[in-house]
Amino acid sequence: MTQSVAPPSFWDRHSQPSSLSRWDTWNEIIAQPDVWRAQAQACDVATLQAWIAAQRVEEIWFCGSGTSAYIGDIVVAGLEDQRTMPRLRSVPATDLVARPSAFVTGRRPLVVNFGRSGNSAETLGTLDALDALAPTAPRLNITCNQQSQLAQRTRAQDQVVILPEAAHDRGFAMTSSFSSMLLTALMLFDPAAKPDRLTNAADRLEAVMPSVEAAVGSVPERVAFVGTGPLAFAAREAALKVMELSAGRIPCVWDSILGFRHGPKSFVNADTRVVVLTGYDNAHSAYEADLVAELREQFPDTALTVIGPGGDIDIQHPDGPHWSVPHAVLFAQVASVHWAQALGLNVDDPFVGQGTLTRVVADVRLYDVPAGEVPV
Repeated sequence: MTQSVAPPSFWDRHSQPSSLSRWDTWNEIIAQPDVWRAQAQACDVATLQAWIAAQRVEEIWFCGSGTSAYIGDIVVAGLEDQRTMPRLRSVPATDLVARPSAFVTGRRPLVVNFGRSGNSAETLGTLDALDALAPTAPRLNITCNQQSQLAQRTRAQDQVVILPEAAHDRGFAMTSSFSSMLLTALMLFDPAAKPDRLTNAADRLEAVMPSVEAAVGSVPERVAFVGTGPLAFAAREAALKVMELSAGRIPCVWDSILGFRHGPKSFVNADTRVVVLTGYDNAHSAYEADLVAELREQFPDTALTVIGPGGDIDIQHPDGPHWSVPHAVLFAQVASVHWAQALGLNVDDPFVGQGTLTRVVADVRLYDVPAGEVPV
């Protein structure tokens, strides 16, 4: 695989670890602040927000597959207390393609499609379903690949946001593409967003990188990630990163702070790394503190890492936890590269030679959208 050269970044200025710099995935992780700054300059937020408002829809759907679907979960969880907006829904493309009439029939939502490659089977299947069942529904396609179907298969009434080329990850795992599409969506849909949010997020990520690197530690037997609200879905993305980059050799679970006690805590043993993503400075923080105290008492030999305000990795949330999801997930991204290399894996393609997983999911057969439904 051709190796890319990351743009100037934190680690270029502060002794980038040479043992990791040969991997595209590592370069893409550390380049995230610069990608966000470039996106802040390139994205015409005001024009896109005006277009969104002009659609006058009752629902806004966030669609994608895998990590791209998790973006929708995070956005909706982070903005669900905004009462002045249309209803927000996370509709994974994998669900929509499997049962299109269950979602689309009789509705005219604004559909926000996320796609790193913009060419996955489910992306194309979503466009097919919308063409057949909701041809008048407006679409906002957000992709990292300007040559993709998601970028080019558009109509006059649609809008497309193409992220900087550096966000189009070469590595197997979505890292820069995930965070850049997420923050772009928050800039467009969070009514509290300010013009400097992306640059502030970039500054904060650079500031926390050294403590993240210092917290990695040795390869664990298994890992559990937990959080609340948007940070619960950040935990899901973090768990996926570890499993992907370790080629499944490090099993992971994720859950909410309160949900973890209802069975999933059985996953924890003395060789488990438990990562608690904290984000609240109000009544919710009591639940987070209680779980941390409980884990320390019940599993004193277990490695426990708290990521959040005042935690082992101190991440503040000045704009709300949803804006700090990339910072919370950074630990999993960085640790996964270290652990994958320690396991002797190809970090940029952990499944090389196995033929089981690929960077863009392959061999998904699409079937015709069921006929007989009334399009809207």
